[in-house]
Amino acid sequence: MKEFKGKVAVVTGAASGIGRALATRCANEGMQVVLADIEQEPLTKFAQELEAQGHQVLAVRTDVSKGEAIEELARQTIAKFGAVHLLFNNAGVGEGSDTIWEHTVADWEWVLGVDLWSVIHGIRVFVPLMLEHDTEAHIVNTASLAGLISYPGSAIYKVSKFGVVTMSETLYHELAARNAKLHVSVLCPAWVNTRINESARNRPAELQNQQEKEVSPEHQKIREGFNYAIKHGKSPEMVADLVFEAIRQERFWILPSPKSKGQIGERMLDILLERNPSNPLY
Repeated sequence: MKEFKGKVAVVTGAASGIGRALATRCANEGMQVVLADIEQEPLTKFAQELEAQGHQVLAVRTDVSKGEAIEELARQTIAKFGAVHLLFNNAGVGEGSDTIWEHTVADWEWVLGVDLWSVIHGIRVFVPLMLEHDTEAHIVNTASLAGLISYPGSAIYKVSKFGVVTMSETLYHELAARNAKLHVSVLCPAWVNTRINESARNRPAELQNQQEKEVSPEHQKIREGFNYAIKHGKSPEMVADLVFEAIRQERFWILPSPKSKGQIGERMLDILLERNPSNPLY
């Protein structure tokens, strides 16, 4: 895709962070933008801001972990704008730095629902529509550097992001095999200045843990390190710029942090040399 004006974009997780930056960029490119988010108040406020600037917007409160909610998002999009040319499967949450065995079933269901199942539903629902339109189109799935390397903590997040990466690669091959006009990219940022470390604000009541967990000193240290890195991470706007550059180039891999390539390379060598895993945090 080289031209965006007059086309339709759907952005999940659009009310904050990378999603908001992507949606703003879409609007500034002259696109009609569908904003999907679970937070009603920020979603409504953002939609009003874009409309006040003269942009065409549809805001749909969406629990992306639910297949029926994504289906409704697609129905409203087609009813309002008639097509989908850009899909950003971007919504995501983070669960903290507990060890794998300390995570509850509720932790797994919440994070995998938002971070992995949302992309599954997005592909399942939107790809047939986008193929049917038979025009230049693009999907960007937001994964993470955490979908390419491993380290202590955040196991559920990494499981979901590794899943998004391989889903995206598989989709790439399957679209290429049919010479489709629909293309795909996977976004794997390292640290970005968003509110992902405040994800618990959107955790559903039915998936709350029954009792508060104790945080060990070592995991408190990891958590503090994560918070510092997020606060000093790249701006969402910078990431959005790189995403649009990749879409124009039909480039699959989007790695906003060049320094992370060393960590990825180290993991690849661990695999190829059959050596024990390196810890990229040290």
